[in-house]
Amino acid sequence: MAVKFYSDDELAELQAVPKMVTNPGARWVSKPGHRQRNFQVIAGDMDEIALAIYQRQGELDDDDFSCGIAFLPPGGTRLTLARYNGPSHIHGEIEFRPHIHHATARAIAAGKKPESEADETDRFNTLDGAFRCLLEDFHVSGVVPPEPDQGRLL
Repeated sequence: MAVKFYSDDELAELQAVPKMVTNPGARWVSKPGHRQRNFQVIAGDMDEIALAIYQRQGELDDDDFSCGIAFLPPGGTRLTLARYNGPSHIHGEIEFRPHIHHATARAIAAGKKPESEADETDRFNTLDGAFRCLLEDFHVSGVVPPEPDQGRLL
C-alpha cells in the first residue's frame, strides 16, 4: 500500500486533537522478552480518527521500555506519530538516555521510518513517566495518568 506524505502541519494537527482511550482497562500481555499492553483511542467530533497507544517493558532491563502512539487511517498504512524510549540503547548521538521519537514530513518524504528522528529528554526515566508524557503531549484522556517521575539518582 502506498504511503501518504503527511505535512508537518497535518502531523501537528494529529497531535493536537483531543483523544479518548476507549479501553482504559487494557491488560498486560506477556510476550517473548517483554510485556505489553495496547490501548484503543478515538479522536475528533464524530470519533472519526482511530489511533493506538502501546506500552512495552523489557523483562531483563528496567531501562528497556517504550510507549508510542500511532494513527490508523481508514484503508491506509499505520503511522507512528511518536515513541518515548528508555535509556537502554544508543540512538545516533543519544547514548543511553531517554529520548522521544517524532514523526516528521522530512523523514516520510525521505522514505525513512516516519518517527526516525529523536530528541534526548529529561522529562521521564521510567515507563510510567514516559506514558504520562505521551498522554500530556497528545492530549489523551480516558485513562488515569501515572504520577510524574522523580529525578534520576546518579
